[in-house]
Amino acid sequence: MLYHKLETLQKKIGYHFHDFSLLIQAMSHSSYANEHRSEGLKDNERLEFLGDAVLEVTSSEFLFREYPNMPEGDLTKLRASIVCEPTLALCAREFGLPEYLLLGKGEEHTGGRGRNSIVSDALEALIGAIYLDGGFASAKEFIIQFIMTDIEHKKLFYDSKTILQEIVQRDFKDEEVVYELMKEEGPDHAKKFVVEVKLGPVTAGTGVGSTKKAAEQEAAYRAIIELKGKNACI
Repeated sequence: MLYHKLETLQKKIGYHFHDFSLLIQAMSHSSYANEHRSEGLKDNERLEFLGDAVLEVTSSEFLFREYPNMPEGDLTKLRASIVCEPTLALCAREFGLPEYLLLGKGEEHTGGRGRNSIVSDALEALIGAIYLDGGFASAKEFIIQFIMTDIEHKKLFYDSKTILQEIVQRDFKDEEVVYELMKEEGPDHAKKFVVEVKLGPVTAGTGVGSTKKAAEQEAAYRAIIELKGKNACI
């Protein structure tokens, strides 16, 4: 069952492991590894450490070549927007990575599959596993295909609250941006917040997140997308 499930993940990402145990380790959260310690299973934390380094080098080179006239400070900020936890989790969800996470029973029960930190760590671990299994070229190809795409879109996601404020100050001077908590669900260790962002009396976007800040960020992002749809000049 496990082999078949992860075989599907290999097909999704277009990379087949020579050492399949690396893929199992990359998907193994510490909670799962602890429950299967007697089987010699290792968690993905060391692979995450390695993948993070490979991602930083690859993303830096990509942006250096893609934006030849961009100053160092702006390149640093742009790279940060792409390799931050929320954006990496967004990238991972785009190809369904959370579905393949191996979680312990407790972590599964408390919503770990939807937690950005766990999802983004697994993505970096997967990069580390590909690097060890197929070398730098294979890891670089994966990063460019699944992470270094639609850069402006991801920059928008990262800076959504700031960008929304700038748009409103420029084009809707009489309106105030207000974030309103609509719903708070779940136990303390697995909260879910639903937030609406309003421009004056009008709801412009709704976001959901494991923290109020994350929910506000998504709400702002949805609002910007909506405003862009109405005004091509934004």
